Amino acid sequence: MARSVRRPEQTGPPELFYNENEARKYTHNSRIMEIQSQMSERAVELLCLPEDQPCLLLDVGCGSGLSGDHISEQGHHWVGIDISTAMLDVALEREVEGDLILGDMGQGIPFRPGTFDGCISISALQWLCNADKKSHNPPRRLFRFFSTLYSALSRGSRAVLQLYPENAEQLELVTAQAMRSGFTGGMVVDYPNSTKAKKFFLCLFVGASGVLPKGLGEESSEQGIHQASFSNQRMRFKTARGKSVKKSRDWILEKKERRRRQGKEVRADTKFSGRKRRPHF
Repeated sequence: MARSVRRPEQTGPPELFYNENEARKYTHNSRIMEIQSQMSERAVELLCLPEDQPCLLLDVGCGSGLSGDHISEQGHHWVGIDISTAMLDVALEREVEGDLILGDMGQGIPFRPGTFDGCISISALQWLCNADKKSHNPPRRLFRFFSTLYSALSRGSRAVLQLYPENAEQLELVTAQAMRSGFTGGMVVDYPNSTKAKKFFLCLFVGASGVLPKGLGEESSEQGIHQASFSNQRMRFKTARGKSVKKSRDWILEKKERRRRQGKEVRADTKFSGRKRRPHF
């Protein structure tokens, strides 16, 4: 019987997984370098940056600087943050053009408000969905990351975060904390019908909501099926006269779902949810 392959984030903290041996793969393994380059190119494309002026971008989980290389090739400037000293050492050896910072994204983005014109992240966000220490709380760390990232970005800019979600629950957790932090946007899925080529990009807008891009390899008749959009506007239930139906079944179910998105424990929905109880005499 074949042993199941564990996901990297399930083996331990990222600063331990991305050791010297693992970091070297990002300069010697042509397959890894090619995939990293392709995802970086797609992430920068989804940022929809202006063509007539250079921008300052943040690269979260910059690693050895492969994604930063593409940013530089496009004529933009960048700052990279990563938790692995081994990966940053490789980036320094490669003499990348961006500035490098050692830091844990789960503790927040340490920059002044409005510093960056955009942000990309390749294969890093899913690490925040796991608790590597007793003090780690995934919803709290995600909210800390997204809220400080929102502040560090200029109004009208975007953040494009490529990730490898383990399941639908992780996607829900991530998008819920992004929405709670003020972002709008959604998930763009490239090649949704391919097992190997399928890629998830969380496309976030700061300020006014933009149009969510279409995923690559997506049939026109299926547009929207493989995209999960959200906004920071709460759903409202009203009667025909425009009055709020507070305490109704729909209102209760919507409130419970909102709490689930925030990572809180909520009782399961049943046929009795929202049903009025008879008075006891």
